[in-house]
Parts: sequence; C-alpha cells; structure tokens
Amino acid sequence: MTLADQPPAAALLFQTLLAHGPLTRAEVGRRTGLSPGAVTKVATPLLSDGWITELGRSTEQTQGRPATLMAVRGERARFVGVKITGDELIGVLADLTARTLATARSALGSRDVGTVVLAVARLVEKLNAKAKPYAPGALHGIGVTISGDVDGHTGTVQYSPFLNWRRVPLAQLVRDATELPTVIENDVRALTVAEQWFGVGAGLSSFALVTVGAGIGCGISIGGRVVSGAHGVSGEVGHLPVGGTDRVCTCGNTGCVEAVASTQAIIDQARQATGDPELTMDGAVRLAHAGNAAVRAVFARAGHALGLAIASVANLIGPERIIISGEGVATYDLYEDQIRATFAARAFGAAADCDLVVRPLPFEEWARGGAAIAAQHVFAPAK
Repeated sequence: MTLADQPPAAALLFQTLLAHGPLTRAEVGRRTGLSPGAVTKVATPLLSDGWITELGRSTEQTQGRPATLMAVRGERARFVGVKITGDELIGVLADLTARTLATARSALGSRDVGTVVLAVARLVEKLNAKAKPYAPGALHGIGVTISGDVDGHTGTVQYSPFLNWRRVPLAQLVRDATELPTVIENDVRALTVAEQWFGVGAGLSSFALVTVGAGIGCGISIGGRVVSGAHGVSGEVGHLPVGGTDRVCTCGNTGCVEAVASTQAIIDQARQATGDPELTMDGAVRLAHAGNAAVRAVFARAGHALGLAIASVANLIGPERIIISGEGVATYDLYEDQIRATFAARAFGAAADCDLVVRPLPFEEWARGGAAIAAQHVFAPAK
C-alpha cells in the first residue's frame, strides 16, 4: 500500500513528521489539530505498513511510562530525481526524506524529445542499479524537473525556451519508457518543495526562493503549500519588467530581469563593455574583482534588477524569508551590496524586515528537488 492510498489525515501526519522530526502522539496532535483518537487511527496503518516507526524516549515520562516518539522511516522508499538542462541530465537517488544516496550525470547529444526521454530512462536504470545495495527493486517513482512553463497536473511541458519544447507530454513519455510513476515540475518549484520540507524553509508559514543562474526564477510557499498557479505559471520574477529596451529576453520581450541578470545576459554585457567577444563568465568575474569599472557596472546593474525583483516578491506576499540560491550566487559578492540597497529602497514598510538568506547549493540540488516532488506525489498527491 502506498501513502497515496491513505486518508488525507495520514498525509498531514506524515508531512508533520517530515517537517519537525520525531514527535510524540500528543505533539503530533497539537501540530496537526487531530484529536488523540484520530492520531492513533491514522498512525496505526502507517506503523503496520512500515512507513513510520516508534521509538522510546526515556527522558520524558507520560503517565509513569516512557514517552513514545513517532518518526518517518526514510529508508522505506527510493526515488529518482532528474534535472534536464540544455546540455545534460543530472540525476539523484534519494530516500523518502530526499536524502541523496547517489548521483549521476549524462551528457545530451541532442535536445530532440525522443532522445532526451531515452537518456532519462538510461539514467534511471543507472541510478536503479545504485539502489540495489540499499533496497533491491525499491524505486517508487521519478520526478523530472525542467525550466520553463510546466504543468505538473497534466504532466506537460507547455514551453521550455532553453530546449525549445512546446506542449510535450513529458510525464507520460518518461512513464512509458521506464514503467515507473513519473511526475514533472518546473525546476524552481521543485527546489522550493525540497527547501520547504527539508531545507531552510522548513517550519515557516511563508517563504520565497529566488534562483539566479541561466534564468531567474522564484518559488513561493504560502501556508505550507507551494504555489503553482491556476495555469501552471507562478513566480516568474525573471520576466518582471525593470526598464530598458536594449536587452531582449529569451521570452521575446525586452527589459526583463532575466535579460539583465541571468548568466548569459551578464556575459553578453561584459563582452560588450570590454570589446572582447570571447570573454567568459570566469573572465568577467576576474576583471570585476580586479576593479574593471565597466564590468563592475554590469554586475551592479544585474544586482539592481535582482533587488527590484526581490522587493516585488516581498511587497506582494510578505514572506518570512526570501532565499537567494542557484549557480549565480557563486558571484553574489559582486552584486550583493546593490541587491540589498535596492531591496531596502523598494520594499514597502515592514516588508523590508524580510529575512534575506543566501544559500549556495550544488547543482545536484535541482535533481534532488525532483526526488522531493516524486515523494510528495506518493503520499500527498495534488487533488
């Protein structure tokens, strides 16, 4: 039996244990609002089926007996998360708590849909082989993440500008190729799920995750739920207009945050500023650190655009915390001052008190987000 077969209260109990760690039945009741009898009712089948376990705690006494803690058995299931980029696949094998057990990568020779799906299936086989020492045949699902307009409910990539895909039924194609339950999601929203359950967003009533890199994305969690939008689009701060018509965005519009502050946008502007058409990001960073005024101005402009985007998020949803992450934070020192100055100037009132946290993450975290949404689909599927 999967957790998806259990009543909704079981998913609530399970999510509470994932977010807060081992708890007594009384503590679970207080956090979920379930009565003692309801906690026992929903916990009993989960205990008997092995999804959760109970541990004694000798330091606390309940009616003269040791208190009993309930905890998630993360080793109960295995999931594969796959992140599709324009050039490669990044995969992770993770347990039910999204703890990474193994990683693998695979280069993409083509962006053709059929070729990519076949490469995903091969990567899953490779990670499945790595799962054998842990629990033979224990793969419970696959989560695939991709940048762009992704409808996780229908399993369709509506539009991915980096791959030039439109209306691709990716979940069904991967499911057919692997014969495993498959879910897909926008990569930033998937990463937000992972942060909500197991990262610096755990336990917060609201937070936002802004990612900086090849694109500029934003995941939003309000009231314990990651916002996906009525049409599968939400948090697209990279396409907020920040002024100027000299930069064309990947979406076709001009003046977007992404057209100013994404990795390629910074490289293009630095090349223009230096007159060096071969300049790389590493080269631009070296010049900026060496004090090159023209290149430092490029990073300052990117920081201003990001500060506007982050302030907009704070003004719109008033989150407790905004996490800044993605591969672009490796150069965060070059535009941190401008981000914070612009944020402070544009955040309205108490929104400026929002906690800004910079969180460098390895690229495998994007795939780990896929494992997190696969786990979510097993025990807390979207209604």
